[in-house]
Amino acid sequence: MLPRTSIHSPAVFHREGKVLSTVIAVVAVVGIGTAVTLSMGGAESTESSIDASQIHTVARGDFQIVIPASGELTTERQVEIRNLLETRAVITEIVGEGTFVHEGDVVLRIADDELINQIKDGEDKVQTAESSVIAAEQSLAIRKSTMASDLDKADLQIVIAKLAMKAWEEGGVVTARQKLDLEIQTATINRDRLVKRAEDGRKLVAKGFLALDEYERDRIAMIESEARVKEAELAKKVYEDYTIKMDSATNESAVNQSLAEKGRVRQRHEAEIVKIEADVESVRFKRESARERLQDLKDQLVSCKINAPSDGLVVYASSLSSGERRGRGDEPPPQVGTELRQNELVMILPDTSRMIASLKVGEALSGRVREGQPAVIYSDSLPGTAIPASVLGVSVLAESGGWRDPNRRDYTVRVLLDTDPSMGLKPSMRCRGEIVLGKVENAVSVPIQSVFRKGPIAFVYVPDEGGFAQRQVTIGRSSEMEVEVIKGLEPGESVLLRRPTPGEISFEIEMAATTPGGEKKSWTGGGRPAGAPSGKPSGKPAAAPAKPSGKPSGRPS
Repeated sequence: MLPRTSIHSPAVFHREGKVLSTVIAVVAVVGIGTAVTLSMGGAESTESSIDASQIHTVARGDFQIVIPASGELTTERQVEIRNLLETRAVITEIVGEGTFVHEGDVVLRIADDELINQIKDGEDKVQTAESSVIAAEQSLAIRKSTMASDLDKADLQIVIAKLAMKAWEEGGVVTARQKLDLEIQTATINRDRLVKRAEDGRKLVAKGFLALDEYERDRIAMIESEARVKEAELAKKVYEDYTIKMDSATNESAVNQSLAEKGRVRQRHEAEIVKIEADVESVRFKRESARERLQDLKDQLVSCKINAPSDGLVVYASSLSSGERRGRGDEPPPQVGTELRQNELVMILPDTSRMIASLKVGEALSGRVREGQPAVIYSDSLPGTAIPASVLGVSVLAESGGWRDPNRRDYTVRVLLDTDPSMGLKPSMRCRGEIVLGKVENAVSVPIQSVFRKGPIAFVYVPDEGGFAQRQVTIGRSSEMEVEVIKGLEPGESVLLRRPTPGEISFEIEMAATTPGGEKKSWTGGGRPAGAPSGKPSGKPAAAPAKPSGKPSGRPS
């Protein structure tokens, strides 16, 4: 409601004293007349400058604590379509930008003639590598078989040498000793016989019964038998001292040589096997490389036809901002005949079934945002449609305001929209949102633009006779639009929604200050009755204005 603008005299300033002179009375009358004149002019100005839209009636009710923010829409998921070919890639078919495709739809085709020829060459290389592997593996198997055969022969030679040594130890030595002993024994017996015969022949010669010539033959036979005894004994001595040792060394050497030959056979074959195994590994590696290359070419051939892995809206990479893609600037959109670079981003398929609003929130308010808080989003494409949403999270790091405002720090709040594709929302659309931090229930509240501050004191302007008076209030929780008033206002009262002009102010709140000497004094902070000069403290406590009966006092409650 509009404030009443009837004219009233201002309050009379009381001065203490027992005697009031006539001069002071005259001055007071003149001052009253002047104040009345100014009050009449202020009232007329107030009446002419105030309308109903500038006055708010205080009420009790509920309001939500919200953070307004702005940003743009994006999607929770998006699929990138890239050129995966390592060879020359030329587009032969591409779906139009802005088309909504379904999972499995063909979105891009690339010429495959060159790849088909490379696949044929790759298959020939794989076959050649397979043949090389088979040949190398067979050579290795043959070498291992030859090694096993030669080692068996060497083992046989070892067995023969050991058997020969055992046969010599258990048979050859005994036989040789027996033979030598027999020769010694035979020669000894024969010598003894011939000695006796020669002795008997000498006796017979002496008696004349035996011819001397025959006797001499017996003596010669005796001497020869004596020599044969010595020869047999010498033969045995030589055998025991030398021959047996030579034969033992020869047999031991044969055994050792057979063992050494087996080691040489193994070493020689193993060296050849190592070389052949290295050849086998080499050709196997070449075969695997050829197979991998062939499979890679086949995979690339499959990549010549790219199907949509999920539902989504086709957006060409050339339409993305420079910060979202890498490549040549101002490049035209892809079309049939366009040659693509390796791993070049061709398009993206945003999943518009789950839209995200990326909102920028100031550093001071970001700490109050929590995951799961409700929100309402308004897209610029549907400005009158409120889209329910919920907070997914807040970015870890803040972003700078850039060169426009280097001191500003904003955090990105990701909000998931509860929507459906029929609304036609697309990535990069501008939007605004309201993040609901909480709800204030059954509280006295006023618009936030009606509350002002003077140092630590919060106050509002309430209609008063002749203008508007400051009234101190105690405020509580607030949103960007409303603030809770805990004390100082009652439902049904009115407050001004703007700052009044100096001529419209009828009363200002007294402020307390401390003098340099430590004494406290109060002043109105320029707050004098309407029409008085403002801006300098008077140094004295200001008298309170008179309280008209039935009207708001204008004093802080």
